[in-house]
Amino acid sequence: MPKKVLITGVSGFVGSNLARRFLEKKYAVIGLDPMREGRRSKAPEGVELHAVDIRTKEMYPLFEGVDVVFHLAAKNDLITCQEDPVETMSVNVHGTANVFEASKRAGVEKVIFSSSSAVEEGEERLRGFYAISKATCERIAEGYRAAFGLNYVLLRYFNLYGPGQDYTRSHPPVMSAFMVKVLKNEQPTLYEGYETNKRDFIYTDDIQDFHVLCVEDDRVNNKLFRLGTGNSTSMKEVWEAVKKVTGSKLEPVVRPRLQNDTPTATLADVTEAAKLGWKAKTSLEDGLRAQWEWMKGEFKKGNIK
Repeated sequence: MPKKVLITGVSGFVGSNLARRFLEKKYAVIGLDPMREGRRSKAPEGVELHAVDIRTKEMYPLFEGVDVVFHLAAKNDLITCQEDPVETMSVNVHGTANVFEASKRAGVEKVIFSSSSAVEEGEERLRGFYAISKATCERIAEGYRAAFGLNYVLLRYFNLYGPGQDYTRSHPPVMSAFMVKVLKNEQPTLYEGYETNKRDFIYTDDIQDFHVLCVEDDRVNNKLFRLGTGNSTSMKEVWEAVKKVTGSKLEPVVRPRLQNDTPTATLADVTEAAKLGWKAKTSLEDGLRAQWEWMKGEFKKGNIK
């Protein structure tokens, strides 16, 4: 039976793709987004969209009658999070507590929280304010279960990519950053240590498959899942893959690493997700090809300047 889901951050990369998937399944979808000035909404047609800040109590009535909440809204640019820790904690920690409170009051079945692999990338990363905020939110989820019986699911995303990724951020994710440079015929930037700086990259559709499972299978309740492919790819290998997909002849410029950006190798332990029959299906090249087609479309529309 189709359910009613509420998605915070519905205009974001993950949220907009998730809303589209649930609309295809005939679910009723409520979307929350602050809709900041100058920002285009990516929420698909069919979403009941509300411009609301997740830190306010104004959103509480919107949770009434909702079966499942996906809490995706967050301040997630690691560099800007470091620059403004107070705002980071306000949005990510206060906002998360408020979402759980609204869910508790409305009798929501479960809250699916988007955490991050940053919380397990070593002590130096964990000293960053973004990782601190995500680790705190995981404890909030467990606190609401223990105190009020509110079910949760914790999803530690590794490095997501695919169509819809936000290339407009001041520090875009690496796939988008590379493709924007190719479209503008500008040299992409790699940072020292790029041969050993490795990430587990996972395509958006594979993540959405697990999101659907979270709604339809209660075996996920009150558990933590790491979502990745189980394979690590270096920044050098990513650039080579982007070159192959785009046909680019550009060569990157190599710069010193940014402060607090230590080369890291991440690798998702997907054991728990695999027990439920889930597995990432999309190869890096196929995923990049789909993202490149979307990025070319954005460029033709004049959205990439």
